Amino acid sequence: MKQIEWTAVALTATLAAASAPTQAQKWPEKAVRVVVPFGPGGGTDIIARLVSARLSEELGQQFVVDNRAGAGGTIGAEFAARAVPDGYTIIVVSTSYSTNAALYKLPYDPVTGIAPITQLGRTAELLVVHPSVPARTLPALIALARARPKELNYASSGVGGFTHLETELFNQMAKVEITHVPYKGTGPALADLVGGQIHMTFGSAPSTLPFVRQGKVRALGVASAQRLPSAPDVPAIGEVVPGYAAELWYGMWAPAGTPRAIVDQLNQSVGRVLRTAAVRDRLVADFDLQPAPSTPEAFGKLIEGDIDKWRRVVRAGNIKLN
Repeated sequence: MKQIEWTAVALTATLAAASAPTQAQKWPEKAVRVVVPFGPGGGTDIIARLVSARLSEELGQQFVVDNRAGAGGTIGAEFAARAVPDGYTIIVVSTSYSTNAALYKLPYDPVTGIAPITQLGRTAELLVVHPSVPARTLPALIALARARPKELNYASSGVGGFTHLETELFNQMAKVEITHVPYKGTGPALADLVGGQIHMTFGSAPSTLPFVRQGKVRALGVASAQRLPSAPDVPAIGEVVPGYAAELWYGMWAPAGTPRAIVDQLNQSVGRVLRTAAVRDRLVADFDLQPAPSTPEAFGKLIEGDIDKWRRVVRAGNIKLN
């Protein structure tokens, strides 16, 4: 009798072990929600839709974008962080995810409250000045700003936004004082730069390079450690201000506790999607974004390091939100 019981137990254990991989491989069995913490039409939304459409083909279930805008992206991030960690809710975020963590007391932990999946891509913005600024190189701009503290000004997309913090980082590392003029968005800021109301700003390559080529603004630097392929003649700010880097990135994560098998499956699938010529060419052409799939661990370290960097910038600049 005991022999029969032990045989039954062993058989049950064997069947359970054999079925575990099968159960993991069943994911996804239904549609996957892809949260975008911004409204439709922006960069994060377009990238999320591009990747989601390819994932639907890759994994045989619909990846449906769910726009949950508000509070600079924190509403959507909180929703995703508190979702059931079953692999059916993921989120696409950008660098604003780390700047928000540097500025706000959040209702979720931006590092331990998530399961990083992968970085999607990275790029950097161009530092551009109006032609009336008598500086044709980045060292000349720094010298001018040091000689005339607070006389030059720069536009940002708003207090606490990425363009504000990356320029404040430039102020701190280049030891200059350039006055902040916040705008409600990058479009109005760039329009006033072209019109001569503002001396300088940071802007994406797709939005600023047409004005550079028309001679309406002058590009002096790229906010990264390396030059952009689309603007090889524009030096990286890090070449002039050692250590300066303010990359704009996009990435994907899931709620903390999402099974590692699902995280790994998503990581591998997204990596294959990003390596296809069609997706790569679209990201480069539309956003000057270099696909940069990573391991979950590497993306987690990027987020943690970015939050720490922007917190130091906020403290050093005494930046406060009204």
